[in-house]
Amino acid sequence: MLCLFYCLLTDTKERIYLNVKKFFIDNLSPLKGTKMEYNEKIVLKNGQDCIIRNATYEDGSEMSELFAVTHSESDYLRSYPEEHSFDAKAESEFLQKRAESDREVMLLAVVDGKIVATAGVSALGNKYKIRHRAEFGIDVVKSYWGLGIGKRMMKACVQCAKDAGYQQLELEVVADNQRAIQMYQSIGFVEFGRNPLGFISRYSGAQELVYMRLVL
Repeated sequence: MLCLFYCLLTDTKERIYLNVKKFFIDNLSPLKGTKMEYNEKIVLKNGQDCIIRNATYEDGSEMSELFAVTHSESDYLRSYPEEHSFDAKAESEFLQKRAESDREVMLLAVVDGKIVATAGVSALGNKYKIRHRAEFGIDVVKSYWGLGIGKRMMKACVQCAKDAGYQQLELEVVADNQRAIQMYQSIGFVEFGRNPLGFISRYSGAQELVYMRLVL
């Protein structure tokens, strides 16, 4: 009799736990599960029209080529051109997953039918304690620097992150890249730490990284 009572008590406690867990997941999750879609037409400082939109499967080949261009034009990015691990097909599949995701997004800036910049929001992880945090990254072709693309794409990504329910957007930037740091600060990012040995450049040696965050 005592054994039966203990089993019933254990089963009841487990049911209560599962019901409470389900309630928190369904109702108090830090993410809303909203698909991150974006499409906007802007005018650059040089008068050219620019479309900011979600990347799609069909963009894979051009995106793969763009990676090689942007990563050869700046020593402030995390990797070098030959370190890109995706071919055109793998890039397309990656972009398709982003297009279908409610947690991550890849945006493109298109001028005269050509991709000139990319920016994205990536989940920091799926564990409950960090589901409210996301990472931001951006690449712009050098010939389009200073035309307002970077800042507008940042604002687009911030909006996507807000719509998805994130509470904090984070990034890392080389300390010497003052131009980028000033742009990040202009929309509210603040520094919260540094890593003096964050990158080791082939050309300049140690590069200090600045960690920045934006509360959404």
